[in-house]
This record gives sequence, C-alpha cells and structure tokens, in this order.
Amino acid sequence: MNKTYLVNKNTIHHKWYLIDAKGKNLGRLATQVANILRGKNKIDYTPYVDNGDFIIIINASQITTSGNKSIQKLYRRHSGRPGGMKIETLEQLQMRIPTRIIENAVKGMLPKNTLGRQIIKKLKVYADDQHPHRAQKPTDLEINNGIIDKG
Repeated sequence: MNKTYLVNKNTIHHKWYLIDAKGKNLGRLATQVANILRGKNKIDYTPYVDNGDFIIIINASQITTSGNKSIQKLYRRHSGRPGGMKIETLEQLQMRIPTRIIENAVKGMLPKNTLGRQIIKKLKVYADDQHPHRAQKPTDLEINNGIIDKG
C-alpha cells in the first residue's frame, strides 16, 4: 500500500537563485518569482508548507513596463493620520526606491496570511548588480517571457 508523501520542515531543502531584472517585464517577472517563492515549481508542492526557494533579484532599477504604466500606475500609502495619503507614480517610485516596485508586485501575488508574510522574507531585491549573498552560491536563473532557464 502506497502512502501519501507529506513534506515537513526536516525534509525541505531551500535553494538560492539569482535573477537579473535588467530589461525584464515587471508582471512576467513577478509571477515567476512568486511561484518559485511558494514552491509551485517543485513536485512536492504543499499549499500550507513553505517549501519554496530563496530569490535574489539584482538591477531592480532597470525593470520595464509596457504601455503608459510608468506615468499612470499609482502607488498609494497612508500614514494613518487625517490627510495622510501619499500617492506617487511608478516613475517617481523607481527613482526614489526601485526595489519597492518588485517587492510590492510579488507580495500582491502571495497569500495574505502568516505563510505569505513568511514567504516574502525569502525575496531579496537590490537596485544595482551588487548583493551580499555570495556565500550562499546562488544559481543563475534566466526568465524570458515567462519561461525559466536554469543556468
């Protein structure tokens, strides 16, 4: 009789991947990153277990969008005080904090619960091509129009 295999914390092996966002489309990149963070690319995917991998994204300041999104897409945040709504366009946010664009896009594609908050911590985004995770020996991951190529 075959038994169902269930993953747990002791049997999970997290890998590290490095993605260069230079010239990549924001939405297509974010969907692939969210799937890898959740572990949906693995055969032992379990919805309630964090068995995804770590992802390092470099060159976040050089991400692209299609159409007029750079001037039409708005990012809103509120301080909690009356009249505390701050609104800025994608173009303004890209000049100020380019890493936040990718973080917000990926975070919106993850579950809105404790598991989602745990998963988003495995995403490391950097504006330029320097990152402090050389010791983890990340594998290069190339994403072309939604197709993943492991390098």
